[in-house]
Amino acid sequence: MRKFFKWIGVLLLVLLVVLGILGLIIHEKQPAINPSKEADILAQEMLTRLNHTAYKNTRHLEWSFQNGKNKYQWDKKKGLVQMTMGDTKLLLNLSFPQKSKVLAPKNLQKTEKQELIAKGIANFNNDSFWLVAPYKVLDKGTKRTMVELEDGSKGLMVTYMEGGSTPGDSYLWILDENGFPKSFKMWVSIIPIGGLEATWDDWLVTESGAFLPKSHKLGPFNLNMGNVAGHN
Repeated sequence: MRKFFKWIGVLLLVLLVVLGILGLIIHEKQPAINPSKEADILAQEMLTRLNHTAYKNTRHLEWSFQNGKNKYQWDKKKGLVQMTMGDTKLLLNLSFPQKSKVLAPKNLQKTEKQELIAKGIANFNNDSFWLVAPYKVLDKGTKRTMVELEDGSKGLMVTYMEGGSTPGDSYLWILDENGFPKSFKMWVSIIPIGGLEATWDDWLVTESGAFLPKSHKLGPFNLNMGNVAGHN
């Protein structure tokens, strides 16, 4: 039995070494942050291609994440989110998080409610980003950098200096020949490998006219956004 565990330990060590080597091979250095007017113009052009006005005027957004575990109904006008997180139901107040409520389960202690609300807000920040990230390129606290790509085209790197759950993260938008986003590369605190690419090419035109993604591909993984909807 001791010999068996020894072999398991050796195999795990070898696996970690292989993964580390692969990480070094795949890892891309983040482009330097260099805000410019040209980058701002590129961001504006991308928003125009996405029909940003239609998104801005869309009041209600619906989607899910983590294979349907997290489900959302977001009233953008009121800043309220009805969220189901497994067996937990929350009403998140985005403007005043302290006013958020735990709808289920009942009879929880104050600290338990606070922990669930904090987890819900963190999940919302992440999961909503995968839905509306292209519309956040001009958000307060962002810096935009134009990056020359290997094929000679121009990419737009957006760095979030504040807000959300992980300030400092950067995303390099890859655009098609019409200036429409088709993927981004990430340099984020929760992933040690820089430059991982996720697709943004499975679009839905919602009832309100806004473009929203139905799914993403991140390496071998498919991130399904569930039943995406946008309406007023």
